[in-house]
Amino acid sequence: MSAVQRIEAGRLVPGRGEPIRDGCVVLEDDAIRYAGPLAQAPATPGAAVFQVPTVMPGLWDCHTHFMGSITPDLASLAASPPALLAMRAARDAAVALDAGFTSVREVGGLGVWVARAVEEGTVQGPSVYAAGAVLSTTGGHADLHMFPPDWVCDLADRVGMLRQCDGVPECLKAVRLQLRNGARLIKICASGGVMSEIDNPIHQQFSGEEMRAIVEEAGRAERIVAAHCHGKPGIMAALEAGVRTIEHGTYLDEEAADAMRESGAVLVPTRHIVEEFLAHGKASGLPDYACRKLVAIADRHFEAIAVAHDRGVSIALGTDIAGSGRSAPAHWGQNGSELSHLVRAGLSSLEAIEAATAAGPSTLGPQAPRSGVLAEGYGADVIGVGGDPVGDVSLLAEPSNVTHVWKAGSLVKAPAAGSGTTGSSSPSPSSS
Repeated sequence: MSAVQRIEAGRLVPGRGEPIRDGCVVLEDDAIRYAGPLAQAPATPGAAVFQVPTVMPGLWDCHTHFMGSITPDLASLAASPPALLAMRAARDAAVALDAGFTSVREVGGLGVWVARAVEEGTVQGPSVYAAGAVLSTTGGHADLHMFPPDWVCDLADRVGMLRQCDGVPECLKAVRLQLRNGARLIKICASGGVMSEIDNPIHQQFSGEEMRAIVEEAGRAERIVAAHCHGKPGIMAALEAGVRTIEHGTYLDEEAADAMRESGAVLVPTRHIVEEFLAHGKASGLPDYACRKLVAIADRHFEAIAVAHDRGVSIALGTDIAGSGRSAPAHWGQNGSELSHLVRAGLSSLEAIEAATAAGPSTLGPQAPRSGVLAEGYGADVIGVGGDPVGDVSLLAEPSNVTHVWKAGSLVKAPAAGSGTTGSSSPSPSSS
């Protein structure tokens, strides 16, 4: 017998399109059976009924890292037992779900293993679409420059978060190793970065030939490629190679934005990580070299988001969150803060919500689920919010404002009976 649940809301925010006043969503097993005006909703005798101020799709964070790291100094990974990192990452997955993020795209870290643990029910968390290890040239962004190369290669084998590859044959093997571990996409470093010691964020990494080989190999397995990229040379080379998403996009200009729009590429700007480390600086544990590079790119990065929006580039929400535990900067649970940063860069509240919902699956190509929209036939990943996020997207930055979470139709978060939480109620049978 099918399990039916009915969610009645003062406003229904569909993910794409205008909100509906006095809306209703009906869930049947793991799919949405109806989403629309309450007055037109089908009868659902015997269904559990919930009342919330706002109902909307479960949120997507399209740039995350399950690293189990309590410091932003990535050198610490070399000294951390993999089992300890994994236990922290399992907790982070539960924290993400509690914040209303029912899906995450994990672009380098332990995500392929977290995904398995979530799927088998060992830990509670969002649906995880993971890349496996970040692929980088030797001396590139996903290399730990302070250690001998042999040590870093050993770390790649032990922990599996970073992998260096040079030349087409090594790049092909690196892609195949990630696919072997269950990667749902491939992540490369097309430019230098902030958190790596000696490289320049503007300089291109990987040649065009190497990137094309990676994209083609991933494509044979129906996987897309996401490219970490700050500098314009890397952005343009990645787009020419057929990369699907540009991560960060700091030095994106009008020419690069137009190329992205014409190719259908998606920008995942990750402003949250920049704001977090600007606010905390050295006190966060960020190494001196990273602090200097962060300050150098911060203003330009903000401008790039506005340029992309003005030129019609598709934008999906991503945070670059990797910190484990509330004492770590840019930690899991803060994911909803990114919506306010997008609004400050020029997106409307509805556009920011679309970036956090309907746009998410577009970052996965053929691996995308039917998700991110409240519409018949879509997956039943749904949240209830105790307020109006269209009027104030900052509500979504605080997990306690997400009163209800359904993942694949299962209610995984709800107020305790008699808690007095505003705008929510315990389920009750109804003849509606």
